[in-house]
Amino acid sequence: MEWINETWVREFVFLGFSALASLQRLLFVVFLLVYLFTLGTNTIIMSTIVLDRALHTPMYFFLSVLSCFETCYTFVIVPKMLVDLLAQKKTISFLGCAIQMFTFLFLGCSHSFLLAAMGYDRYVAICNPLRYTVLMGHGVCLGLVAAACACGFTVAQIITSLVFHLPFHSSNQLHHFFCDISPVLKLASHQSCLTELVIFMLGVLVLVIPLLLILVSYVRIISAILKIPSSVGRYKAFSTCASHLIVVTVHYGCASFIYLRPKSNYSSSQDTLISVSYTILTPLFNPMIYSLRNKEFKSALQRTMSKTWFPLN
Repeated sequence: MEWINETWVREFVFLGFSALASLQRLLFVVFLLVYLFTLGTNTIIMSTIVLDRALHTPMYFFLSVLSCFETCYTFVIVPKMLVDLLAQKKTISFLGCAIQMFTFLFLGCSHSFLLAAMGYDRYVAICNPLRYTVLMGHGVCLGLVAAACACGFTVAQIITSLVFHLPFHSSNQLHHFFCDISPVLKLASHQSCLTELVIFMLGVLVLVIPLLLILVSYVRIISAILKIPSSVGRYKAFSTCASHLIVVTVHYGCASFIYLRPKSNYSSSQDTLISVSYTILTPLFNPMIYSLRNKEFKSALQRTMSKTWFPLN
């Protein structure tokens, strides 16, 4: 038996922004400011929800968990990306790449299932308002978040194991700025059709099934809203769902483009651009979408700031 003299890949080199070498310092400043602003807004949202008792409702509980997921999600990717923008050697170890992929998949998949839970919350609030406190009790909310995390953990564990059990002993140049599925799979020396099929089916499970549940919820929500006699009542009911709908559209739109398209349509430059949007820009806009359009939250924020800065008043 003849052995092939091949070296296993021990680290990966990120090439995501290599075409923009002259702009990397500018990108560092822009992304750093956006990242700090994102951390600040999400921290304000979580703190306000915790400190103000008027926001201790299922909708704001889910919003605080969503903000926590997005804060952790950006923490997994953005700090390393910022360091690499200033570094000459933009590398990550094989184990570090696997950990990064698992963590962002866990948070991203949990985020997807959490949006479905938030859709169910809006359905119960509008279609069954008299039973809302019973159907969406604290135990139910905790159970939905735990189920979302369990599903996210399982999917992330399976995908990461499948990807990093493939042989890597050819190129280690990753045409991306973090360890995403498609760029890493492209570097595998031997790719299994079964592995790719399983990963694709799990992507369908994570994206399509929660989206279908959200669509079913909103079909019933719209049906209930149309039965409200006053236009003011219809507007008020729909306004409580508008923020969730915007976030759902952005999340599933970006994720579906990245993970549910045919492999033949893969483009590293397109993926880098879309990935910047959902790893940096989306976590920035989501808190603003939920908070700036919400009078109840803005009132709670004012009360919290008054108690914190002027406790004697």
